[in-house]
Amino acid sequence: MSLIVRNVHVTVEGKPILRGVSLQVQAGEVHALMGPNGSGKSTLANALMGHPRYGITEGSVEVDGKNITALPADERAQAGLFLSFQYPVEIPGVSVQNFLRTAWRSLHSGQLDHKAFSTRLQKAVADLQIEPTFVKRAVNEGFSGGEKKRLEMLQLAVLQPKYAILDETDSGLDVDALKVVAQGVQAARAAGIGILLITHYSRILEFVAPDHVHVLTNGRITQSGGKDLAYDIERVGYAAVQPQP
Repeated sequence: MSLIVRNVHVTVEGKPILRGVSLQVQAGEVHALMGPNGSGKSTLANALMGHPRYGITEGSVEVDGKNITALPADERAQAGLFLSFQYPVEIPGVSVQNFLRTAWRSLHSGQLDHKAFSTRLQKAVADLQIEPTFVKRAVNEGFSGGEKKRLEMLQLAVLQPKYAILDETDSGLDVDALKVVAQGVQAARAAGIGILLITHYSRILEFVAPDHVHVLTNGRITQSGGKDLAYDIERVGYAAVQPQP
């Protein structure tokens, strides 16, 4: 059971961004993907989730043996992929609760056990230390940066995908909000969800020990290793980290 990215190339508006990215995330693993600005991290996240602007021109993506390279975003979600956005958008007039209920129904062929959904939502709210009134608010409308990231973790906890791509979910958070996000990641890992954690810094890795760390530079993974690789980057910067032969 794994998310397999094979030699993925992505061109955006005629410019090559990803130049052959390959990695494999097993169920229950956390892979941290690090890299400088402009290296292609968010491009990879969007391409994996099926954003039409980030079409894959070469290579393939598989979820548990199913090739999803040509599928639209909704079918990728149904296959088990989840994307936590770096900049979550507001949806005025749609409550968090109704948003999650609709997402749950779409992932389960229109079926909805109201009691089971309510129980799962309430448990996730409690586990993430979120105020119960939070789910009555419109999605991201007037939310602080920390609240937006908590909502991303709430979606992950409720929807329970097979694999989650977290695009800089730790960006701009204070230490308390960071701990809540880390708790959400750890809970997802314990539930067997494979995590691709895209981040600039090693700070979140103080709370979430990754199984693997990858460095993306100029559209390619140039180095892979363990948690110590993240600390090497924090100490000496990307330029000083030696690429793989």
